[in-house]
Amino acid sequence: MRTGKGFSQKKHRHKAARAAAPQDDVYRAGFACFVGRPNAGKSTLTNAIVGQKIAITSNKPQTTRHVIRGILHRPDAQLVLVDTPGLHRPRTLLGERLNDLVREVWSEVDVIGVCFPADEPIGRGDRFISSEISELKAKVIAVVTKVDLVDPQTLAQRLLAVSELYDFADIVPVSAVSGHQVEILTDVMVKHMPESPQLYPDDVLTDEPEQVLIGELIREAALEGVRDELPHSIAVLVEEMLVEGNLTRIFADIYVERDSQKSIVIGTRGARLKEVGTRARTEIEQLLGRRIYLDLHVRVAKEWQRDPKQLRKLGF
Repeated sequence: MRTGKGFSQKKHRHKAARAAAPQDDVYRAGFACFVGRPNAGKSTLTNAIVGQKIAITSNKPQTTRHVIRGILHRPDAQLVLVDTPGLHRPRTLLGERLNDLVREVWSEVDVIGVCFPADEPIGRGDRFISSEISELKAKVIAVVTKVDLVDPQTLAQRLLAVSELYDFADIVPVSAVSGHQVEILTDVMVKHMPESPQLYPDDVLTDEPEQVLIGELIREAALEGVRDELPHSIAVLVEEMLVEGNLTRIFADIYVERDSQKSIVIGTRGARLKEVGTRARTEIEQLLGRRIYLDLHVRVAKEWQRDPKQLRKLGF
């Protein structure tokens, strides 16, 4: 994997997408993002389209913190996917900044896919997001995710409810886990992209620095199996990376807000932190394509989600 520099970066009408990519021999390229309430399947869908683990996933909501860009290369197009945090009601300065980040991305992309999980009814959060995108210049499509979790009758009900929310350019039901209609979705997104030359070289899969991706993989490993309130309190900072022959040494700190949280992450006699390191090391070695040594430490930064200085230090 190669990394590069970032860029600045009508009702009742149902359009379940069957469209293929445009047949006009025009090369298209542009930026797209998936939005939706937390845990709607946005990051998993991004990974499924790009074909590599770029955005972290978790069964905890509000997992995504950084805007990770994944790039899909096709003979007829280049689709640059921007992964965003879920829009939510903020309770901290971090939450406010994440929401600002989401809106900034929305204003810059060419296509927005609004994700609605098929296994949950349309809620206030979905209506709020649909109203927020009404003034944007981007083409807006609806993506009904997790269709592998529902029966056909429930899916039909969800599709109808989604079609009544907004005048979407297309509506596509998909399952990122099974791969159902993921290729159709990419065809539809490409169809709405502008005519453009290639934006990134063929061997670039993401423009995020390696250290950001590594930090996200460590944080994903740390999120597994912890209490519901803990994910929002975990941040990771990769302090140093040293390449020694075919081995890369990575030194990283996991930050929490309280001593009690530190004890949870470390576990009895360090057992849980060892599991985190083992899980993260496997993912990082797949990302980098080489052996790594991972040194993890857990540190307490009191109320860092509300502290502007701490937020800057941790990359927010």
